[in-house]
Amino acid sequence: MNPAKAFLRASLGLGSFLKVPIVDAQAHGRAASAPVMVPIRSIGPRERGRIAAHLLALSPQDRYLRFGYAASDEQVQRYADGLDFERDELFGIYNRRLELIAMAHVAFAPSGQPRECAEFGVSVASHARGRGYGARLFERAVVVARNEGVGMLFIHALSENAAMLKIARKAGATVVRSGSESEAHLQLPSPTLDSRLNEIALEHYAEVDYQLKARAKQFWSFLAGVQEVRSGMRAAREKSAP
Repeated sequence: MNPAKAFLRASLGLGSFLKVPIVDAQAHGRAASAPVMVPIRSIGPRERGRIAAHLLALSPQDRYLRFGYAASDEQVQRYADGLDFERDELFGIYNRRLELIAMAHVAFAPSGQPRECAEFGVSVASHARGRGYGARLFERAVVVARNEGVGMLFIHALSENAAMLKIARKAGATVVRSGSESEAHLQLPSPTLDSRLNEIALEHYAEVDYQLKARAKQFWSFLAGVQEVRSGMRAAREKSAP
């Protein structure tokens, strides 16, 4: 077998990342076993503006489900400004216009404390729902947290956040409800060579996808500029014609 193919099979074939989300498969009329990959890219401090734009675009109800309270624009901006990219892990899904349409936040324990537990939070733009993005981001969070030595991944959610709790239960998490709030926790296995290779390969795939989208966006912007110049020259010629 070709060594490159063997590497990709070892790093990607063992997880659920090649499985199409059930909702997405039904929406496109494909069998549930049809392979698909969702590029999920790590987010750094340069993306803080995109993070804020994504969260500010959420409806009041979506903000309520994401943060557990009716977050105002000022509170959302404060959250984005206060993100600690050195301590935590953030990653997201971009569309062809490089807009952040779904993102996840894995919050680790503060510096100096054991990193045995982490908390997961996720948000998906309203127009990007029904594609399994939330579940995919949770799967990616599991890989990242596991490779960081985390033994337990927690989700704090409102009990009415059925979509988030469904993702947690489907992944095998234990969900405990306490009035209007629920807490899910998923025990993670120790990291392995396969899990580390999996994370490396997925990050590389997402970065390549992002760069291709960035180049395509630059090309179309350049083409639009050329067409605008041509239109202006054509208009000037028609105006000056006798």
